[in-house]
Amino acid sequence: MALLEINDLSSGYGELQILWGAGLRLESGKLTALVGSNGAGKTTLLRTLMGLVRPWGGAISFDGQTITSLSAHAKADLGLALVPEGRQLFTDMTVYENLELGAAAQRGRPHFKRNIERVFEILPRLKERVNQKAGTMSGGEQQMLAVARGIMAEPRILMFDELSLGLSPILTLSLFETLRKLKSEGLTMLLVEQNVHMALAVSDYAFVLSEGRVTIEGEARALAQNPEVRKAYLGI
Repeated sequence: MALLEINDLSSGYGELQILWGAGLRLESGKLTALVGSNGAGKTTLLRTLMGLVRPWGGAISFDGQTITSLSAHAKADLGLALVPEGRQLFTDMTVYENLELGAAAQRGRPHFKRNIERVFEILPRLKERVNQKAGTMSGGEQQMLAVARGIMAEPRILMFDELSLGLSPILTLSLFETLRKLKSEGLTMLLVEQNVHMALAVSDYAFVLSEGRVTIEGEARALAQNPEVRKAYLGI
């Protein structure tokens, strides 16, 4: 059984419907990619899943429990964590203080010491910047901190919205290597990513979202060879 399942999910903003019966599932310990063009509804799906947008219909289950209408706070306590697009760090606070806030949820507090050591091992540049204000760091370093803050929450599922947005190819490779490390530790992850080539290269399974619906799914390597995916998203 999947750790998380979304079935027939619909949602939107105001009177504008974005998701039209979307569905996906996350297998425990696997890295799953959700790819698609701009405006396909990827961020809306993440925000609805996390409880930041109220679902209009459908169902979300986590570890056998229905969580469709739970608040974002309640979902965080269960073990869902989101690294949002645009990082959304506290820029006037230090790296350490941002990490402390990442561990503020019920799940994260008891594991603060272990997780901060883990973060500094996976992302050693943050240890060098531990007393630096987040707003004075480079874009890549800020994205590292956003990822680290997610890890500090002791998540059972860690979700990423546009991990590589605005970053150089070298920093993008570094962050995707971080995903590989987290996957090797058995962390279940959902990656929403514009860089379809990189997303499929690092993931186990993938879903393609188009106009608010999942239109294609399969093993990530197989999707990378799918003619429709190659033409639409890989420029081949």
